[in-house]
This record gives sequence, C-alpha cells and structure tokens, in this order.
Amino acid sequence: MEKSHDLPQVLLLKPPLDMEVFGQDRFSSDKFRFLKAWESPLPLDQFLQAHAQSVQAILVSGGIPVTADTIRLLPALKMLMTTGAGLNHIDMPECRRRGIAVANAGSVPSEDVADLAVGLLIDVLRKVSASDWYVRRGLWITNGDFTLGSKVGGKRVGIVGLGNIGSLVAKRLEAFGCCISYNSRKQKPSVTYPFYSNVRELAANSDVLIICCGLTDQTHHMINKEVLSALGKEGVIVNIGRGAIIDEQELVRCLVHGEIKGAGLDVFEKEPDVPKELFELDNVVLSPHCANWTGETFNDRQKYVVSNLEAFFSNKPLLSTAVDD
Repeated sequence: MEKSHDLPQVLLLKPPLDMEVFGQDRFSSDKFRFLKAWESPLPLDQFLQAHAQSVQAILVSGGIPVTADTIRLLPALKMLMTTGAGLNHIDMPECRRRGIAVANAGSVPSEDVADLAVGLLIDVLRKVSASDWYVRRGLWITNGDFTLGSKVGGKRVGIVGLGNIGSLVAKRLEAFGCCISYNSRKQKPSVTYPFYSNVRELAANSDVLIICCGLTDQTHHMINKEVLSALGKEGVIVNIGRGAIIDEQELVRCLVHGEIKGAGLDVFEKEPDVPKELFELDNVVLSPHCANWTGETFNDRQKYVVSNLEAFFSNKPLLSTAVDD
C-alpha cells in the first residue's frame, strides 16, 4: 500500500455536505488523498498555482463554482466529480475544451428527488401544509371545515426534462392515474408519452407542470410569462430542478394575482433568499432545496463518489459521465 503522501491528489475547494455529515473517514481510500484548499492560509489562486502540477481531480459540491479560471490554473486536471446532479456550477465548455471528464452522482439521488416532486404536488393539490396550519392554529374550531382541495388522479401532467428524475416522476404519477406528456431537448423514441417540442404548448395542454431539467443558458428563465399564462389559472407548477429555470419574479406575480393555482418549490433563484410574498400564500409549498436529503441517498452517494474516483485513478471506466442537458 502506498504511503498517503505518495497518493494522487483530489482537490477539495470546500468540504461537501456529505463529508460534513459523515466525516472524512467515510471518503477515505487507498487510491487517492484529499487536498483541502480551505485549510491553507494562501489565497485560492496562489494555493492552486502551488499545486498546479499535482491535482488530477476535483471533488466539488453544488455550492462551489468551478470556473474556467480555476480550471486553467490546473494543467494536470483530468477529472471533475460533483456530488450533485446539476452542472450549472461547472464551466462545461472549458472542461470539453480541455478533455476533462466530468462525473456526477448519476441516478443515486433520483428516487428521492422524484418522491419529493410528487410529494410537493400532492401537498399543493390536497392542501396538506395549509390544512396542517389550519388545525394547529385552532381555526378548525373557530372557522369550521377547511376548504376543498383538488384530486391528483386524472390530472394532465407536463414534465419538463424526461431524464432519470423526470422518468421516475412520470412513473409515480401514472400510478395515480395522471396523463403524462413531456418536453425535452429531443423526443425520446422509446417513450410513448406525447412529446411537445415547445414548452409553452406543453403548459397549454397541462394542468400541472413539473420542472425536472438542468439549468443551462438555454433553460434559464425558460418558464416565463408566456408559459405561465399558458398553464393558466387552474394550473400548478412544481420545481425540483433549479430556481432560475423559472422567471421567479413573474411566478410570484402570477401567484399573488391568482393567475396560476399554486406551486411547490424546492429551489429558488437566489438561494437561500426566498421572495417574502410567497410566505403569505397558502397555495404555495416551500422546501429548502433538500429533495435528495435522505440518509439513504447521502450514504449511497458517499460510496458512489469514492468508487468513481477510485475507478478514475485505476484507469477504469467511470461509473457515470455527466451530460449537460
């Protein structure tokens, strides 16, 4: 077994949340060692320059950007591993230009994220959080019966982004008797759901819009005034993708003025800041970007991260390669 200081280095710009939860021991390996930038007194650019020839891989979480400037300071970099599914914090064009392999958590968190998407939808339609608030404040006694909710079964659900997560959301909602259609970059030949190349047309033919795609230049503010207007006054939107896929200011306006029926939101445009107007609305369910926050996902993801890094340093195929769609 190699001595620790002889092992190849994996750069950590900041400890991932998984490491803070489980501790570094759960990420240890005899194939690599971690280089912890935050422990150095040097400014980051100087720290990177000092280790420029030795860093072959970076392990990064969603809250830390990996910019072209960072990548250019690391000529030996060949692999980038991110603990999340999204890639909007990584300069993918620079990675492609350099031939740097980018891997994410693959399908590890997909089941949990899909579960929360469905949970948010049920909560909004059946007013679970609103009725909980009603009971807790004694309003059932003083005001009588609660207001009517809306049935989940039979709803026309449009899914934006039919990847791992979107497909699992569709499968779950089919079991409720929902009618599924979707929008994606390309139509999927193996999928029988109706396909809409235009997200506005998808919204116009849906009662519910569920955002499952990644954030890119093309999807930024893709859900805009026209799309929300097409969804209409009886429409509900659920977002477990990224906040900036929706024009948040326009969404808030539509919700405040009753131009859409409700929303279930796990992600926001300027996290952790959430528009205060949403706090007063009982038809909106809010979640602090925690769709994949389960002990099972964190445990499985820790194993997956280590296995992927070990595969890289053993010159074996990566368990997954990320695609920025």
